Amino acid sequence: MAKLFFSFVIPVFNRPDEVEELLNSLSLQEFDGPFEIVLVEDGSAESAKRVVESFKDKLQISYYFKENTGPGHSRNYGMERAQGNYYIILDSDCIIPPQYLAEVEKELNGNFVHCYGGPDAAHESFSDLQKAINYAMTSFFTTGGIRGGKKAVNKFQPRSFNLGMSKEAFEATNGFGNIHPGEDPDLTFRIWNEGYKTRLFPKAFVYHKRRIDWKKFYRQVNKFGSVRPILNKWHPSSKKITYWFPSVFSIGFLLSIIMIFFGYPQLTLCYAAYFVLLFFDSLIKNKSLKIAFLSLRAVCIQFMGYGIGFFKSTILLNFNSKSAEELFPELFFSKK
Repeated sequence: MAKLFFSFVIPVFNRPDEVEELLNSLSLQEFDGPFEIVLVEDGSAESAKRVVESFKDKLQISYYFKENTGPGHSRNYGMERAQGNYYIILDSDCIIPPQYLAEVEKELNGNFVHCYGGPDAAHESFSDLQKAINYAMTSFFTTGGIRGGKKAVNKFQPRSFNLGMSKEAFEATNGFGNIHPGEDPDLTFRIWNEGYKTRLFPKAFVYHKRRIDWKKFYRQVNKFGSVRPILNKWHPSSKKITYWFPSVFSIGFLLSIIMIFFGYPQLTLCYAAYFVLLFFDSLIKNKSLKIAFLSLRAVCIQFMGYGIGFFKSTILLNFNSKSAEELFPELFFSKK
């Protein structure tokens, strides 16, 4: 195996303040080896160029500005211009702990893999809303740990906010597709089809800020739900019955409320028990009553948004002759 040279590839769209936080955290890496940063400005109106220039004396960094073609194509654009042989994809709203690269190198030297994913965590500086949303997205009781909480690390599906990929795997798969969101599981399935493995690096976590409000959070998870049936159609072997859980949960929740008026509270009590479990789990993890209550709202929005998107997309894809691109143009960037 050739000596590892890491290239961080970061697409950014109108987020200069985030870039400053991210680059500052990368400048504090406790890592002896060389690494570079390739930042791709995806047609932003608010340029991060000035911020990048301020870090030139601290980091080996390249800056590119291109027309807006979406995060997937921007990541490919950056990897095509990177000098390293192992690429690390980050979102601009991440903060990287100082031990991150050392943990990645340790994992790769111990058991090399052509693609890895790392978890996300809530930084102490996050707002209560950010911590509540982070809980909803990462808790075992909501997502089953698919974003990095699992102990079973093999066959992990990396997420593009914290994803590493060898140059060899990139060239074999041609990188990310033009769907968004959903470009990361799509890439994972194609990596597996090429015979490469993926793995979770449990200690290579990032702090994922998710600077969103409730309305944006709903739109985000609704898109996640809409994308999954498309991926199921493209990659039939990836289908799982568990993808139906948010839709079933949402329908059951509405049904439980209706059943109260007919004198059947049993289903409502089951939901109440589940919410009590979530409340105390969040309370223990976040040590805040406010965040525990906000977590319940975040989970409801997550399940409702995803469930509605998944159900609607499933119906349209199975009872319509149009392609996914025609049915959901908002989920696709133009191919370049």
